[in-house]
Amino acid sequence: MSTLPPEVEARRVRAKQWFESLQLRVVAALERLEDEAPQDLYPGPSGRFDLRPWTRETGTGGGVGGHFKGRLIEKAAVHTSSAASRFSPEMAAQMPGADKDPSYVSASISLIVHPRSPRVPTVHMNTRFLSTAESWFGGGADLTPMLDEQRSQQADDAVLFHAALQGACDRYDPDWYGRYRAWCDEYFFLPHRQEPRGVGGIFYDRHDSGDFEKDFAFTRDVGEAFLDVYPRIVRHRMDEPWTEADRQEQLVRRGRYVEFNLLYDRGTMFGLKTGGNVESILSSMPPLTAWP
Repeated sequence: MSTLPPEVEARRVRAKQWFESLQLRVVAALERLEDEAPQDLYPGPSGRFDLRPWTRETGTGGGVGGHFKGRLIEKAAVHTSSAASRFSPEMAAQMPGADKDPSYVSASISLIVHPRSPRVPTVHMNTRFLSTAESWFGGGADLTPMLDEQRSQQADDAVLFHAALQGACDRYDPDWYGRYRAWCDEYFFLPHRQEPRGVGGIFYDRHDSGDFEKDFAFTRDVGEAFLDVYPRIVRHRMDEPWTEADRQEQLVRRGRYVEFNLLYDRGTMFGLKTGGNVESILSSMPPLTAWP
C-alpha cells in the first residue's frame, strides 16, 4: 500500500477519473466507425467492445480492459489501469524518487487500433500519471501506416495527425512539440532493422513542468487531440479498396510492430514487472502477422 501524502492520492483519483471517461468516449467513437463502414468492403455485423474489469494481484487497484474484434477494426484494445502499491527493489532502482520510498500511485489509459484495411493506419495512444516521491505525466500517440506509399512524413494522414498533436502541445509551450516529436522518432525505432515503426507523433515521459494543473490539462488535450484526429483519418481511408498484395504488405508491417513491442517497449516491460494484467498488456499484438 502507498504511504505517499493524501494530496498525491487525490491527484491519482482525478487522473483515474479522466482516463476512465476518455476510455468510454474512445470506445463509443470506434463503435460509431464500425457502424459507418461500408458493407461491401467490411461484410458482417458490427463489433462491440467487451469491457472486462480486473483487480491487481499486488497492492490495490485494477482497471477495465476494453477488448474489441469487428469488421472494420480487426482488433482494438482500450484499457485503463490504476494502482497504489510499492515497487520491487529492481523497479525502485529505475524510478525517480523511489529510492527514498518505493511506494507509488499510478493511473493510465492505453489503446491500440489494428484496422482490417491496409489503407487505414494502425494507431497507438497512451497517457499516464505516476507518483513516487516525485510526480509526473507521460504518454503520447503515434501513427503506423501499413503501406509504403503512405509512410512518408508528407503523406496526408501523417500531416493531419501531427497537426493535431502540435495543436495540443502549442497551447502550453511552443517548444514541447518539437521536443516530443523528436523523442517519439527516437523511441519508436527498430535498431535491428534501422527503420522507424511508423510516421511518429509525440512521446513524453517524466513530464513535470512544476505546475500539476498545466501538465494535467496538457495530458487531457493529448487525449482530446487523438479522439478528434484518428476518426477523421479512418473516415478518409475506409472507403478505399485494397488488393491481396496490400494485405500481405500490411501483415509484414504488423510483424515489425510485434518486434518493437516485445523487444523494446518500456510500457510492456513496466506492466509485466509491476503485476499488471497480462491479457491487457499483450493485447497490443495484432491478430494476424507475417514475416517474409
